[in-house]
Amino acid sequence: MSLEGVLAVDKPAGMTSHDVVARTRRILKMKRIGHTGTLDPEVTGVLPLCLGRATRVVEYMQELPKEYEATLRLGLATDTEDLTGNIIEQTDQVSVTPAEVGKVLETFLGTISQVPPMYSAVKVDGKRLYELAREGKTVERKSREVTIYEIEMKDYEWNGPFLDVSFRALCSKGTYIRTLCVDIGRALGLPATMVKLTRTMSAGISTSECLTLEEIERFMQAGELQEHLIKVDHAIRHLPAHTVSDDKSAAAMQGQRLSSRAVAPEVTTEGSIRLYNSDGLFLGIFEKQEETGAIAPVKVFLPEI
Repeated sequence: MSLEGVLAVDKPAGMTSHDVVARTRRILKMKRIGHTGTLDPEVTGVLPLCLGRATRVVEYMQELPKEYEATLRLGLATDTEDLTGNIIEQTDQVSVTPAEVGKVLETFLGTISQVPPMYSAVKVDGKRLYELAREGKTVERKSREVTIYEIEMKDYEWNGPFLDVSFRALCSKGTYIRTLCVDIGRALGLPATMVKLTRTMSAGISTSECLTLEEIERFMQAGELQEHLIKVDHAIRHLPAHTVSDDKSAAAMQGQRLSSRAVAPEVTTEGSIRLYNSDGLFLGIFEKQEETGAIAPVKVFLPEI
């Protein structure tokens, strides 16, 4: 049986997300691998990889919030919004207290507007922004709304004339933490840049569930990797779980629409659900049709023989 499930990788610094996928493909000797959101090369932490049929649930996993631990430097700004770039502004002395920083952090709670940085993968007129940035070009970018669910200061340390502030943020997909660092500085009237970033949670998967690339290779060689994968239905456990009646289980597996009476408990909300048979076997993702009330298949997962 081929590998199937979500492989939570502890991404090291110095590798792109595509590098991690490429190396994992070589280790696992399989092509069907997808990730749930890229991380910049110097960013570390949780990078969930979907193996085999688990690639079909990537879109559902991407909708979940992400958590980061970051360090920003007040008093210094770069053209990339992190330390990989060129310094474009700096101050001789930062005259702000940690308490003032903490109060400003709180103002970013909720829905905020961000302008994607030039060094990002966003496309403008068919070309990625980082490609334009490398050509020395700057183009107008549309702002986008993101949500900061939680933000708190964790630590601070004076670094010469600069103040390094560490914080934790739980946010919606599409949030640029580099830009958040810059915006925090701007709110304090100071240049700022991101010094360090670690993703501590993605798609409900935390750092404690992750494996290093070395561990993945070792488990693969020992034939034990499947035991360390997160099951497909567990990876989308934020979707409500329902059970189909025994007499309609076969119809569900064949991708047929079901009467609402065949599913328990009753589906009362809009959106996708996880559907199981009475033995607890995951059958796939279904949803209630607004017009008819029927429970229609979205992605069926036939049991592997």
